[in-house]
Amino acid sequence: MKYNPNEIEARWQKYWAENGTFMAEDVSDKPKYYVLDMFPYPSGAGLHVGHPLGYIASDIYARYKRHKGFNVLHPQGYDSFGLPAEQYAIQTGQHPAVTTETNIARYREQLDKIGFSFDWDREVRTSNPEYYKWTQWIFIQLFNSWFDIDANKAEDIRTLVIEFEANGNTKVNAVCDDNIPAFTAAEWKGYSGEEQQKILLKYRLTYLAETEVNWCPALGTVLANDEIVNGVSERGGHPVVRKKMTQWSMRISAYAERLLQGLDTIDWTDSLKDSQRNWIGKSVGAAVTFKVKDNHNKFLHLLTGDDTGEFAIDVFTTRPDTIFGVSFMTLAPEHELVAKITTPEQKEAVEAYIEATSRKSERERMADVKTISGVFTGAYAEHPFTKEPIPVWIGDYVLAGYGTGAVMAVPAGDQRDYDFAKHFNIPIKNIFDGVDISEEAYGAKDGVKLQDSDFLNGLDYKKATKKAIEALEDIGQGKGKTNYRLRDAVFSRQRYWGEPFPVYYVNGLPQMIEDKYLPIRLPEVEKYLPTEDGQPPLGNSKEWAWSVAEHKVVSNDVIDNVSVFPLELNTMPGWAGSSWYWLRYMDPHNDEEFVSKKAQEYWESVDLYIGGSEHATGHLLYSRFWNKFLKDRGFITQEEPFKKLINQGMILGTSAIVRQLTMGSFKNIKTGDKIEFKLSKPIIYSHSIIDYKNHAADLIDLALSLSDVPDKNLFPMEDVEIDHGSARSYNIPVDCVTLKGELIAEKFKNWEMYNAFFGNSIILNEGDFIVDDEVEKMSKSKYNVVNPDDICEQYGADTLRLYEMFLGPLEQAKPWNTAGITGVSGFLKKLWKLYFDDNGLIVNTNQPSKEAYKILHKTIKKVQEDIENFSFNTSVSSFMIAVNELSAIKCHERTILEPFTILISPYAPHIAEELWHRLGHQESISKVPFPKFNPEHLVESSKEYPVSFNGKMRFKIELRMDMPVAEIEKTILADERTVQQLDGRAPKKVIVVPGKIINIVG
Repeated sequence: MKYNPNEIEARWQKYWAENGTFMAEDVSDKPKYYVLDMFPYPSGAGLHVGHPLGYIASDIYARYKRHKGFNVLHPQGYDSFGLPAEQYAIQTGQHPAVTTETNIARYREQLDKIGFSFDWDREVRTSNPEYYKWTQWIFIQLFNSWFDIDANKAEDIRTLVIEFEANGNTKVNAVCDDNIPAFTAAEWKGYSGEEQQKILLKYRLTYLAETEVNWCPALGTVLANDEIVNGVSERGGHPVVRKKMTQWSMRISAYAERLLQGLDTIDWTDSLKDSQRNWIGKSVGAAVTFKVKDNHNKFLHLLTGDDTGEFAIDVFTTRPDTIFGVSFMTLAPEHELVAKITTPEQKEAVEAYIEATSRKSERERMADVKTISGVFTGAYAEHPFTKEPIPVWIGDYVLAGYGTGAVMAVPAGDQRDYDFAKHFNIPIKNIFDGVDISEEAYGAKDGVKLQDSDFLNGLDYKKATKKAIEALEDIGQGKGKTNYRLRDAVFSRQRYWGEPFPVYYVNGLPQMIEDKYLPIRLPEVEKYLPTEDGQPPLGNSKEWAWSVAEHKVVSNDVIDNVSVFPLELNTMPGWAGSSWYWLRYMDPHNDEEFVSKKAQEYWESVDLYIGGSEHATGHLLYSRFWNKFLKDRGFITQEEPFKKLINQGMILGTSAIVRQLTMGSFKNIKTGDKIEFKLSKPIIYSHSIIDYKNHAADLIDLALSLSDVPDKNLFPMEDVEIDHGSARSYNIPVDCVTLKGELIAEKFKNWEMYNAFFGNSIILNEGDFIVDDEVEKMSKSKYNVVNPDDICEQYGADTLRLYEMFLGPLEQAKPWNTAGITGVSGFLKKLWKLYFDDNGLIVNTNQPSKEAYKILHKTIKKVQEDIENFSFNTSVSSFMIAVNELSAIKCHERTILEPFTILISPYAPHIAEELWHRLGHQESISKVPFPKFNPEHLVESSKEYPVSFNGKMRFKIELRMDMPVAEIEKTILADERTVQQLDGRAPKKVIVVPGKIINIVG
């Protein structure tokens, strides 16, 4: 009986689906285990072989946990809102829901073929109204909450209103907007309803604010920082500019410290934790206020809301000890103070600089450390202690959203300030005793004392910092402060395909729609672009108004701002639905709650989360923020959503590359003379042909025949080489190449892009052409994508699963090589032959040998350790070794092969199910107990000793492990091989090291 993977896999995939084999139990006496893969976005391209890597790893672990007696929740769904479907809608007019449904069907087909043990009964899609109803509900809860610093948690906004009614806001310690005026309880009660709403907006955890955003004109939407790569949009590579817009934002900054502290309680890699720590960016230092003067040393007008008649620049610094080294100040070009303090003489230069800066993304500005640019505003600040004037500049290396958008520049202690001062000839004051700053700044904190620093002279960093803060507090121009780089998250997107906000506006103030009327569904629109007057795409809808009388969405024509009001036109960002989805999997069919208390208390949180490292500072931060908020409000019980997290590495593609030569030069390698040429027809060649196939002369001959060089015999041919540095490289589809890298010329010429790229080109040595290759990211644009469907069709899903694990450690990047998969395919065929021959089942009930037990239990021990350490690649090696060893001793005993079948089941579930069934079992193998390791089978009863004569090993002998030394000596001397080696001589000495060696001297 032959192994037929396609037939076997189709049968068992059908069985699992029909029998709900992998459905988790909502109520169980078993311990629970929750395994989750990061939410996939269903792209039109479908899966390539790199995508299933993490899914296979999580599936192995989920299957293993079922074998170990756990009630396993291993769900799957789709993060189905996204820009690609909307861009396709803009281009074609096809509704994003249609595109998304098609893509999901393709994804599901591919996932099913690989044999994942997902509980599909719990599938969720973020674009389904039944799901985003609860995303809208969570938004409302955020809106109706504030963050109490004293309690270090979010509270119901009603508790804040009660405090205002009793005491005003003077005792409130909240994370809120800056510069909220103090008011008494009486004043609060005297405010109109609208005035109270405006004040509460400054405290809510989600709020409206005018903020600097990353605007992508081509996509017509705002992008988060993590959606921008190298200054352009991650999707489509479109330019991004900075502009101010009124947006919904969320106060994730309120949770900065808890997000940091929580990292110590979860099992994540250090590199991932460091990414989050760096993004949150905790700094301890001081807030310092600098008063502003104009260039005539006259005070300007009120800015900060006090009655001092001054503008003020607030800065945060981690080095208050260096305050006497401040020689200039730099504001972000977007800083609100710039327009107010810039002098008429500097206005034109400042405005031009601001315009140029708006065309750069924040990441570009942060990454560009080499370019030094800035403009003087013409204004001066006043040093808080010396009262000396300090010039105020603007520079794009300062960002409005980081800190206060202003820095006090100390060139002596900061290299960027130092370079800026040198570039613009700003004086540099040396405040470090005994330190030479003629060439560079001195950035260290320890080992030096201050000079030329007034009352800080002679103090070290720690003492000077403390004293400087005390002095600033004494004069009312500063205080000690902990700062975070983490900024509030912009939560609005100017696009169609996203969650609608459950918000309507009364006199410009946001009102929440009552929970019982959710979901607010996306309306139909004629087109998916922004409106002609620049409104988001929802502005194209003719029915997008809220009737407070009918409690439903109605026509815009009946908006009267009395009982019918306009709805929010923005939609939520792509990360909204993915910031809580693991909770919905616990209770996906609940129409009354986003998750029931009973379900959440049972499943608690995700035990194992696997996904890519690219989500370190986006999805994972937002998810932790939402989870902590939901816990604060009593909706869930767990502080952290993901206990253990593993980032799988990337499977890289091996690209096939050819070169196209259209011009170059012939070079005499002896004289160095060159003759440039152009070809009448381009030549397709590769470096591999020249370097390994020794066709360099053929390339020269062909180029010469096609060149415009009149004299074809200028150089002796043996002295000629071609300088082909101007040749272009092209990636071509990997299916135009054999596993050995040989070009399949006919298939290559029939490629749809051949004429566009190569036209009338001539292929050099077409019948003997080896392409160049390069290992790089697997991508459609590189034409190096390998479709898992093809691998499953040719070799089987179990082969694909084992091969992806065999490639290397889970966390590391590794190149795909289809040629290597044949070895894994051969292994499964060899495994099959332990159970079957051409006539059928050959498994017997005989007593196994000790060696067979040893092989089995050695493998049980290794595989269990490997799975629990996520070392899946070495497990596959152990399986291969075990099958080879069992084959060598012709082991066909049921007592060995049944547990071995269970052992390999998490990795190769289809063949395991088939073997289990053929062995006579009716139930699925998926929940059969995992084999137990018995160390007794690894205890050696005998030892093969190497026997040496005068230090040279001559033969080996098998002896009992418990044989006494005297008996070993007697036995070895009586062995005929020893007699032959001694040839009648009496040995001088017999050295026996029990369990190791025997050496006969003499």
